[in-house]
Amino acid sequence: MTTTRDGRTARGRKRGPWRIMLLIALVVVVIGAVGLGWIYLKLNSSIHTFDAGGLSRHRPAAGPSRSENVLVIGTDARNDGNSSLGGGDTNDIGRSDTAILLHIYADHRHALAVSIPRDTLVTIPPCRLPDGSWTKTQTDAMFNSAFSVGQTDKGDPACTQNTVEQLTGLRVDHTVVVDFKGFAALTSAVGGVQVCLPQDVYEKDLDPNRATRGSLLFKKGEQTVSGQQALDYVRIRHGLGDGSDIGRIKRQQAFLSSLVKKVKSDGITPTNLLPLADAATKSLTVDPGLGTANKLLSFAMSLKDIDLHNTKFVTLPWRYAGERVAVVEPDASDLWAALKADRTIDGKDADGRKQAQDHASASPSATGNVSGTGISVAVYNGTTIDSLTSKAVSSLTEHGFTITGTATSGSQDDSTTVIEYGAYLKSQAESVARLFPGARLDFIGGSSINVVLGSSYAAAGSSAPTTPTAVPSSVTADARSADDDLCSNLSYGSGG
Repeated sequence: MTTTRDGRTARGRKRGPWRIMLLIALVVVVIGAVGLGWIYLKLNSSIHTFDAGGLSRHRPAAGPSRSENVLVIGTDARNDGNSSLGGGDTNDIGRSDTAILLHIYADHRHALAVSIPRDTLVTIPPCRLPDGSWTKTQTDAMFNSAFSVGQTDKGDPACTQNTVEQLTGLRVDHTVVVDFKGFAALTSAVGGVQVCLPQDVYEKDLDPNRATRGSLLFKKGEQTVSGQQALDYVRIRHGLGDGSDIGRIKRQQAFLSSLVKKVKSDGITPTNLLPLADAATKSLTVDPGLGTANKLLSFAMSLKDIDLHNTKFVTLPWRYAGERVAVVEPDASDLWAALKADRTIDGKDADGRKQAQDHASASPSATGNVSGTGISVAVYNGTTIDSLTSKAVSSLTEHGFTITGTATSGSQDDSTTVIEYGAYLKSQAESVARLFPGARLDFIGGSSINVVLGSSYAAAGSSAPTTPTAVPSSVTADARSADDDLCSNLSYGSGG
């Protein structure tokens, strides 16, 4: 024993087990925090963002709910090392070969992914060029060409986002761009994805310019793919079904369904997401809103409660227009309106807080939910029924719309009412259309909104607004759930 200065005897000091455990735990926490900090720093340094200054100055307003719209762009660029995976010109900046608008409902338990065919004829609104000037509006342009506006080496994600907002009237909250390298890296990071082929696939199916069918790429049936093989799977078009991009979209939706299933089966946790985040940050280009590792991981974690059956894939309502694809109305507008109202494809309210409000909106007597404040409209009578003009004007003014004039249309045998609108006025035109059930929306350029009345309006018993209760059956009939049979619905057209 030893004696202290105050004369007390000091016993040999022993650290209790709990103090040792506490010290060890503290060391682990500190090391873990430092390690996690290093990982986040490493991830942050790898993230690529695009300039948000190229986004439109006339964007749709953000909705009141907690829903989110995420645009996913798959580019076929061959530059930046992508030609080793996809072949072609090493200087080609590419186009948006694949585009999906993912709507995450306000309840964060449902999600709907809408594929937009790359050959769809759309209006491309003004987009900013590298010199700071803005292009003129392009009509009847192929959707995938928006990504090439400006011919910058990284493409123009902002222009594609502007085009989607113009097409849908929905505000896009985030945009993610992935190229061939990024896609291959992501599929490897999850350990491969299970896919199914409706028949044997050869090299010629991937490259129709080959003189011979080449080697066997895939055997018919189920298999797991990653890297180059996964890329080949989602790019195959020829030799399956009618060889169209629509058929390829079906296989891409099947692939994404399987990818979602794989990630969820592994468990959506920060630990499991880190390898995926590492691959993503090296290979994705994102908007500034997702420009940090923390934001990316937080966004991914927010999706963990969406189950497989409630993760749906559909395609924009379309029809062939020669060698191109045209948007089918009013089905497309009904689809966007349903998403804006946070209704699932079977018409369910995906935000319980709005249930009472939505019930009132769906009632024929609920005429107060359309506001025309600040919206100017001209009315043209496309029929020989004189009373239709006054009926329409009365309905519009009752809801606060400003009437700029009335006249007789050049044609007086119109059967369908048409809402014509100019640049950046689609969301306002949709508000007008809610007073004219069955009306078709047409983009005409300029800066005005016109209502051209058809005889169908005379038969309408009420001009009360309607709220779509479900996505149109033309869309839902071909919908895919993430838990569907892997080998079903893989082609379009003959041979599918």
